[in-house]
Amino acid sequence: MTEITEVPSPFCGIGTDDLSVKVDGLAVTVTANGCAVNTPGFEQPLTDTAPRVGGLAVDLDTAVAKAAELLRGTQQPVIAGCATDVNGMRGLLALADKAGAVVDNINFPAARRNLLALQDSGWMNTTLAEVKNRCDLLLIVGTDLEGFAPRFFERYLWTEEAMFLDNTANREVIYLGKSPSGTASTSPAGKTAMSLTCADADLPDVIAVLSALVKKQPVQTQHVAGIAVAELQAIADKLRNAKYGVILWGAAALAYDHAELTVQAICNIVKDINLQGTRCSGFPLGGREGDQTANQVCGWTTGYPARLNFARGYPEYDPFLYDSQAMLCNGEADALVWVHAFNSNAKPPETELPIIVVGRSGMAFDKEPDVFIPVGTPGIDHAGHAYRLDNVVAIRLKKLRDSGLPSTAEVLHAIEQAL
Repeated sequence: MTEITEVPSPFCGIGTDDLSVKVDGLAVTVTANGCAVNTPGFEQPLTDTAPRVGGLAVDLDTAVAKAAELLRGTQQPVIAGCATDVNGMRGLLALADKAGAVVDNINFPAARRNLLALQDSGWMNTTLAEVKNRCDLLLIVGTDLEGFAPRFFERYLWTEEAMFLDNTANREVIYLGKSPSGTASTSPAGKTAMSLTCADADLPDVIAVLSALVKKQPVQTQHVAGIAVAELQAIADKLRNAKYGVILWGAAALAYDHAELTVQAICNIVKDINLQGTRCSGFPLGGREGDQTANQVCGWTTGYPARLNFARGYPEYDPFLYDSQAMLCNGEADALVWVHAFNSNAKPPETELPIIVVGRSGMAFDKEPDVFIPVGTPGIDHAGHAYRLDNVVAIRLKKLRDSGLPSTAEVLHAIEQAL
């Protein structure tokens, strides 16, 4: 049995690096600083360690050879999931290049809402360090921040000290759209977050009115989606009067048509506040289970985020055309490679096509894939790197146990070499 401290997590996206774990054989138990996201990620049991072909246990070489055989005759394979570390993603792109495959991240539908706004008009965003050291007003739009990252407030808002704030307990938190699911947003002094709620579908109207108020434009109504315009005016005033306001949103929570326009409106509010002489920054959530890592590695390898197609021998990007789920449903693909090293519950979509799964031990399938190769989890079974949600830091992940499982990078490299 081994006790390991200062363990970084690849699961929550916010750079949590202070966990303590106990490793007893192959069992990992979080003993300190866990949360509802990180603890289950570390404590998922290790069950199957042998690859399977057609449901029968085989050695790794046999599974790799079968995977290569399935890919060798394809015209348009799809590699999806993409939940891995930096080296795993580099191996995935090399395989996609060799096989002429589409690459699509499991969380890209949410990321696309941010990318479309960024591409169209740009944005002014901040980092976790700046939030910790400067933010005195946090406006949370349309998302349950505590549910996404339970320790966000503890690590980045209610800290003992900050470089540019005299008393961190005086920070102000406002929820717009959703209410907090717990009490983490309550300050150490007992001050609760202000909360103005509305339905998700009404957020575009609410943000549009807030944007008009920030620009000091007249609004010809007293209420919008059940929220008094006077309350939105108070938020606009608070943003203008803050020393360093931050507007946070989670694109995954904005699950309605053309949500990218809401993201763009939020980014425009940030710009307008800065034009009025007050510092304000945006802060999009993300980074859970490797999605930020996938887009980062795609970006500095190909110049594009995920949703790439290598069929022409070079990467082509299209955020709509190369939607793996649509391609599977429309008969546009002829094989699926599903890569997910973090979550045994993240199973591949249903399809009658040949399926190769490179995934975390313990995956239970409704339909056994043609090839299943269990791989180690970055930050548990092998060392690695994963980008946190603000994209400025690649977290150095530790190896905690000797499971004997290969890494995603090793498996994908072997399949590439076998093609």
